Amino acid sequence: MSVYLLLLLLALLIHDGNAKPESQGCNNPDAERVAEEALEQINQDRTDGYILTLNRLYDLSHTPKQENGGSVYNLTIDVLETQCHIVSRKPWKQCKVRDISDIPVYGECQVSVQVDAQVKLESYSCSLREVAATSIVHRCPDCPTAVNLNDPVIKETAKLSLQKFNKESRLANYFALENITKASSQWVVGPAYFVEFTVLETECSKETDVSELNNCRPMNCQFAHKGFCTGSHVTLEETFNSGSPVGDPESFFRKHESVDVKCEIYEPQASTVEEQAHAQAASGHPDNHHHNHTHLHPHEHVHSVSKATNITVSKPKGQLGRTVFELATPRSAPSASSCPGARRHALHLDSPFL
Repeated sequence: MSVYLLLLLLALLIHDGNAKPESQGCNNPDAERVAEEALEQINQDRTDGYILTLNRLYDLSHTPKQENGGSVYNLTIDVLETQCHIVSRKPWKQCKVRDISDIPVYGECQVSVQVDAQVKLESYSCSLREVAATSIVHRCPDCPTAVNLNDPVIKETAKLSLQKFNKESRLANYFALENITKASSQWVVGPAYFVEFTVLETECSKETDVSELNNCRPMNCQFAHKGFCTGSHVTLEETFNSGSPVGDPESFFRKHESVDVKCEIYEPQASTVEEQAHAQAASGHPDNHHHNHTHLHPHEHVHSVSKATNITVSKPKGQLGRTVFELATPRSAPSASSCPGARRHALHLDSPFL
């Protein structure tokens, strides 16, 4: 009996020595929390595109680190694109997911994080793709479909939309087009074109003559404002009658163009940092001191901040990973138990990702 017990203990020791990384299920609250925080940091690191939201935790591995009590998580996260552009810096939970009528984009991110008292993103690689137009039309024949961003009518739609915004806004300076980021078209009562684009504050104030607007340079300043706009351009044909010389009415068509635009302009991060600096260095400013960063030029900003102030300056972005658009490739079944987790958003499209 003693020999048997000895062999059993030896087997247990060997098993413990070769133990595999601890596995947690995708529905485990701790694993979901890590995935959520990791995605927040991914969005903070990215420099262009749209904010991603968590659809489900597809797979994970979890390895405890005995030396400091922390853990290493390797995650596969299914993501969906939201309507918020990265320039907004909004938390992903505040952003609406693109649905079937809004050219949805989906994908997955391979993520590595270290977890102890906090979640620290180490690296990520995200692969995204648009839902195929055939899948959208099959479910929703009247929904908008994607258009090439370089199409002349799309450039014209962005131009007309920005002109309308600059004309109607109460901001101090004109804004210029930075990038067209999405475009689609749809037949309504006529051809309708929809465009999304980012804008930059220029050096030209609203007092600048219209003939000089083409020469407006983007403001080269950390306090320059940026924004995100959605615009549309619809061409309508209206019929009206005009009496002919013999008294019989004749029908004519008159084209009418309708342009709509909506822009969100965001306070630059440098302004937020400076406000913190002024709050901590209040002894150097009167209590009623007010800072205006609307930037009527000539632009001067020479405030100095004591080195003793504890102001958090953001690290350079885009250093931890990459986001690319590429076709979906087959992937292996999850290795962790209870994976993948439940989807948070159902687009009901013909795709294993959705």
